[in-house]
Amino acid sequence: MPIKLPSSLPAFDVLSREGVQVMGESAAARQDIRPLRIALLNLMPKKIQTENQFARLIGATPLQIEFSLIRMTEHQTKNTAAEHMAEFYRPFSEVKETGEKFDGLIITGAPIEHLPFEEVTYWDEMRAVFDWTQTNVHSTFGVCWGGMAMINYFYGVAKHMLPHKAFGCFRHHNMAPSSRFLRGFSDSFVIPVSRWTEVRQDEIDAVPELSTLLGSDEVGPCLLRDRKHRALYIFNHFEYDSDTLKQEYDRDVEAGSEIILPVNYFPKDDPSLTPQNRWRSHAHLLYGNWISEIYETTPFDISKIGLESTDLRG
Repeated sequence: MPIKLPSSLPAFDVLSREGVQVMGESAAARQDIRPLRIALLNLMPKKIQTENQFARLIGATPLQIEFSLIRMTEHQTKNTAAEHMAEFYRPFSEVKETGEKFDGLIITGAPIEHLPFEEVTYWDEMRAVFDWTQTNVHSTFGVCWGGMAMINYFYGVAKHMLPHKAFGCFRHHNMAPSSRFLRGFSDSFVIPVSRWTEVRQDEIDAVPELSTLLGSDEVGPCLLRDRKHRALYIFNHFEYDSDTLKQEYDRDVEAGSEIILPVNYFPKDDPSLTPQNRWRSHAHLLYGNWISEIYETTPFDISKIGLESTDLRG
């Protein structure tokens, strides 16, 4: 089954050319099933790139997905056209006021990890988002800064600055093979990493509600499950395109910023060679498994989200 997108959204054409099944409003209306409502709270500067990345992953399942885009109310972006933001995004304040409910919500990373959470300009609204997920979202997926912010808010787990950027493709291990979120996962695989901060395993272990599903000997915990808040938190980037790390590297080289060659990314560590994507299959597995668990556990009557104690089983 396809993902339902506005036909004028750039991701519609991008995904169509890639063979992902997409569906416009009129075609979706003719299907006598309830699509899953999945929202993306997009905190990244390159909005369209991030939309494409996540839409590609959640649109690869056999289920019909209605994809909604949300932004922080007052925060303005300089990297995406105002016309695009006005046409496709709604401010969180509007979504909250209308009382809308969603089967799933993805909260992206943000390039503000050097700031203490309390110094982020939209931190007060971000905390309101986290509270809102408990009554209006069946399952939340926090990515990178989004995940670190959620476990800090809910549990006080700190983010720690690294002495140097964790940057490249690092080997990770499947630490919970029986988890339904990890169906089909190999025992060992690589994931793109790009961050200046970390959360520490001993501090996670001190929180009974949190369990670690994926982790790395080099860059620490990667994927956590939070049963209490019906959430997953991932600190690395399965959603990245093949050239996303290259774009970051080239940007910093051009700007003269301090930068290291991304680990285990360029063939022969040669930036002139095209990097290969070695994480795509696991990216689709993870987000497909998440969508599947939502589908099997979310109330059919969407108005009952937040009113029942239904948990994800994975």
